[in-house]
Amino acid sequence: MITQEKIINQLQVLETISKQGAYSDIFAISLRNVFLEEIKSIEQEIQEIEIDLRTFEQQYKLSSEQFYQQFKKGKLGDEIDFVEWSAFYQMWHSLQERLNLLKSQL
Repeated sequence: MITQEKIINQLQVLETISKQGAYSDIFAISLRNVFLEEIKSIEQEIQEIEIDLRTFEQQYKLSSEQFYQQFKKGKLGDEIDFVEWSAFYQMWHSLQERLNLLKSQL
């Protein structure tokens, strides 16, 4: 199993190689492919979470964004549905940020 520390070390090696200018086209293409595969994976996760979000939105007749703002302010209580909806929304938002970051580097 690869640990976060191992990944960070590998990224630092790639950064060092890149700064030295000692990389090939294969290096650049492979790195781009890593980004593209991660984007594909994140987009799939987003689609799956959006199904759950739409279910809550239809049930409660409220957009997830509107719900989350009210939930954060304590206006909706702590029903299990609301806690779950909040978790899905936070995951969706986090994935959107990661996706935008990755896409900005292509």
